[in-house]
Amino acid sequence: MPCGQQKLAVDVVAAHLRHPSHWTAAKDLSIYDGKSKEAPMGILNTLLRAVTWWNGQTIGTQVFTWRKGERVGEDSQGNVFYRTRDDARRWVIYNGEAEASRVDPEWHGWLHRTWEEPPTEKPLRRKDWEKPHQPNLTGTAMAYAPAGSIRKAQPADRSDYEAWSPE
Repeated sequence: MPCGQQKLAVDVVAAHLRHPSHWTAAKDLSIYDGKSKEAPMGILNTLLRAVTWWNGQTIGTQVFTWRKGERVGEDSQGNVFYRTRDDARRWVIYNGEAEASRVDPEWHGWLHRTWEEPPTEKPLRRKDWEKPHQPNLTGTAMAYAPAGSIRKAQPADRSDYEAWSPE
């Protein structure tokens, strides 16, 4: 199968699995805790997770987390943070797409050892002027576009630019 068709097949399976009516009855499995916002384990979901990393945790990460992970907390985006018992490693299981800008600043500092205590034990003091955390919107429909951008439905006329033409 050509590469483009393989990607299309994976995308079709991923879209199929996103709908809850296609999830299998995996609530009896020990790997599904009933509280998770992710799809329960099914055969297609397992195969998809074996070959993709960008939409949730991989099977290897799930096994490592189960064996060595200690849950530390959860941020406002629903991302769950873990560490090993000796605190040698720290990691995050994203709620949905693996996008680093979706991690709250408090947790980002803890992940990168800027401070040792997680925000669940010692919350950061917020300033009055601070705005809530917002993920990077570059590449999405909600990204900033200036008035003259061709991405706007009605781009503004440019009066400050005149095209050069040779004489």
